[in-house]
Amino acid sequence: MKHDNLVRLRSLMMSHIAFGLCAAVLLACGGMARGESPELRAAGDSIRPDDLLRHIKVLASDEFEGRAPGGVGEEKTVGYLVEQFKRLGLKPGNPDGSFIQKVPMIGSTASTECWFSKGGASEALQFPQDFVAWSPRFEPSTEVQDSELVFVGYGVVAPEYGWDDYKGVDVRGKTLVMLVNDPPVMDLQDPTKLDEKKFKAKAMTYYGRWTYKYEIAAEKGAAAAIIIHETGPAGYPYFVVVNSWSRENFGLKPAPGQRAPVSAAAWISTERAKKLFADSGRDLEAMKKEAVRPDFRPVSLGVKARFKMRSTLREVESRNVIGLLEGSDPKLKREYVVLTAHWDHLGKNGTLQGDQIFNGAVDNASGTAALLELVEAFGLATPKPRRSVLFLSVTGEEQGLLGAKYYAEHPLYSLGKTVANLNIDGVNQWGKTRDISIIGRGSSSLEDLLETAAKEQGRVVKADAEPEKGFYYRSDHFEFAKMGVPALYLDEGTDYVGQGAEFGMKKRKEYTEKDYHKVSDELKPDWDFGGAVEDMKLLLEVGYAAANMSAYPEWKPGSEFKARREEMLRRQR
Repeated sequence: MKHDNLVRLRSLMMSHIAFGLCAAVLLACGGMARGESPELRAAGDSIRPDDLLRHIKVLASDEFEGRAPGGVGEEKTVGYLVEQFKRLGLKPGNPDGSFIQKVPMIGSTASTECWFSKGGASEALQFPQDFVAWSPRFEPSTEVQDSELVFVGYGVVAPEYGWDDYKGVDVRGKTLVMLVNDPPVMDLQDPTKLDEKKFKAKAMTYYGRWTYKYEIAAEKGAAAAIIIHETGPAGYPYFVVVNSWSRENFGLKPAPGQRAPVSAAAWISTERAKKLFADSGRDLEAMKKEAVRPDFRPVSLGVKARFKMRSTLREVESRNVIGLLEGSDPKLKREYVVLTAHWDHLGKNGTLQGDQIFNGAVDNASGTAALLELVEAFGLATPKPRRSVLFLSVTGEEQGLLGAKYYAEHPLYSLGKTVANLNIDGVNQWGKTRDISIIGRGSSSLEDLLETAAKEQGRVVKADAEPEKGFYYRSDHFEFAKMGVPALYLDEGTDYVGQGAEFGMKKRKEYTEKDYHKVSDELKPDWDFGGAVEDMKLLLEVGYAAANMSAYPEWKPGSEFKARREEMLRRQR
């Protein structure tokens, strides 16, 4: 620990000296003071509410049909982004001379049936009110026949927490039934709170994400995996599952020899899960209590599952859009700060009555608009950033961070030379706040830069307001973090200027319940982007500092990504 502190101190001293040579002032933590850089302040002032609104109006218009990959929406969105990147003076971000990174996907529109049977009696589940399911194998026809249902609790194998829900039980060919989120382990010394040493207490870890649940099921050789939906632990209502997964689904085109996923991936509603457990002679709530014990073992429910899926498949060459602002330093310009925002949303559902378009105004037309505003701001910064800045608008986020995952696995520029990722997924549309939130606070030294910049705005930095929803694992920065790149993901604050103490959390709840992944996520007449502008100015300052300081940003001690980064940098030397 002492050695780490000395290394960090030496790095920050070098950063201070180098940044001073750029006619800018770094404060003690390496951040930029807005009041001491008129050039950067002028760049920040180019970020305006009316410009954000202008881009959102285009991207969230019905003409763009919900911006789904592989259709009219993608064509129009990619065309708009390339046009804007060119207009704002970016160079093509792909070394092949284009603004495009092709992302090979497979789209699957499935007709899915599911039955549970016990003692010779079979019952069909109703789609989508009881369940949604699809085949991650992307085959024209997939069936799971008479597969034993096994309840595996939270389905978690986490050696660092001394946790294994499988206990060596062979579940090959079985259908696993899992609870969403992490095991909420109570503190033995204080039963009124969660154990801080187990799964980060209230905050969701990656073990709680649906992606992990299906991954571990495949690793264990299961035929199928069913996640029980509960609104609180999932972080969103059941309709989000239905809207997200009941139509065309996408996955990255598998590489030769890639391990096969489960044949069927599914969610079932809480009510249908209760009936399943009751039919097996058990009580779901009682079994949930058993599942938070470290000695829990898998339980056969005495019920068998059958899935029948017929899929219409198509190969889609989707696209990430990438632009380059080349750095001014002859050496450091071969190092990169990457800003990301996903351009995609859920597209159009022709089976709906009335409005059929998921416009995704907040999610993520607003973040894409903010990315474009930051392109303009970085282009106006004087002096120019020493490192290069990449602006990456990725596809397939709504399908499981596909575009970001593809870039991270097929980077156009070395990830060892990628010093930071700053991610935007939705912006504040309700006015100015006295605070700003960091998703996954305590992760990297980028937060130190943010602290300084926020102080200059007269604001305070807070942790995620809803850590139990696992936002850290639900947006594109996570794919960079998994590969070791220090990442920063901001969220709006909750302490709104001129509003009551409950206003911020009330608006967040309203959005989740009324608009998130619904056709109602459209432009609203009462939106106020004053707070979003301030938030984007913070990202400008953090990104500009990261692009100029001599030292690389670092993961903080205790981060699960720190070892990966250090190994990457060792190999690079």
